[in-house]
Amino acid sequence: MSRGAGHKHARKAQAAQSLAQALVVGMHGRHVVIETDAGERHIAHARGKKSECVVGDRVHWQPAGDEAVVEALAPRRNLLRRQDEWRTKSFAANLDQLLIMLAGEPMFSESQLTRSLIAAEDAGIRAVLLLNKVDVPAAELARERLAPYRAMGLTVLETTLTADPTAAHAQLAPLLAGHTTLILGPSGTGKSTLINLMVPEAAAQTGEISQALNSGRHTTTTSTWYWLAAAGDDAPRGALIDSPGFQEFGLMHIAPTQLAELMPDLRTHLGGCKFYNCTHRHEPGCGVRAALEAGQIHPNRHRLYEALWDELEAGQRAG
Repeated sequence: MSRGAGHKHARKAQAAQSLAQALVVGMHGRHVVIETDAGERHIAHARGKKSECVVGDRVHWQPAGDEAVVEALAPRRNLLRRQDEWRTKSFAANLDQLLIMLAGEPMFSESQLTRSLIAAEDAGIRAVLLLNKVDVPAAELARERLAPYRAMGLTVLETTLTADPTAAHAQLAPLLAGHTTLILGPSGTGKSTLINLMVPEAAAQTGEISQALNSGRHTTTTSTWYWLAAAGDDAPRGALIDSPGFQEFGLMHIAPTQLAELMPDLRTHLGGCKFYNCTHRHEPGCGVRAALEAGQIHPNRHRLYEALWDELEAGQRAG
């Protein structure tokens, strides 16, 4: 970039910073729904060919006819994303926590769980696990499979949303109050039930977004923002973000050598290896493997680590 072009870019960026800010609460392609601090919602498009906005972003914007233009992104605290061999999928930005919903029926995938936890750890986002449908027989097996995750310090909550919604609401309300929480999980775990329980006006909020997008022309296809009721006059409002689907969670944006640092049960035993570049897979004098053999790391967790290493290493070679 030439000096003149650099100065021009800097002036444009500075001008954008002086514009009003808004929150991205819905998306469709290049169009987004933004909400001002006064609660007004507008359909907006990004300046340029491609929108980098995701739900949860703060953006600088200005009116443009009957719509609005997003001129710049405000700095993000974090971004949760997945990346496979073909594309990157961003879920949401500026999250306080990730609530991963699981169940025994259908039985959750430990590989998917591990991938989402690694992505959250990489983004610096706290994760909480919620085991729903604990009144079914398969819940006992699910509970056993989650034991290593409890042992590594993760919060694992249990509930039955449909059988006892009052107790579930009382249990979850303090966890969600004042925080921006992304709900992640496979279909059949009760995500919609949770949202409708915690946000009784969820359908109305979705309708507002659809109306702003002018229904027929645009449909929300990505994450959706739901405001929670304020806990008090001065308390910050919490929000839930619903993310559709829980497909294969690619981690191609993470190097194999980062994996052990992003898995708390393995990370605890780093630093005790004979070789500085130990992969914790086959080298002699490996502190992680010694912990595995001593029963301090669950065998399933180390198997998942090895499988992910192979996958990411193959992806690097292909790239």
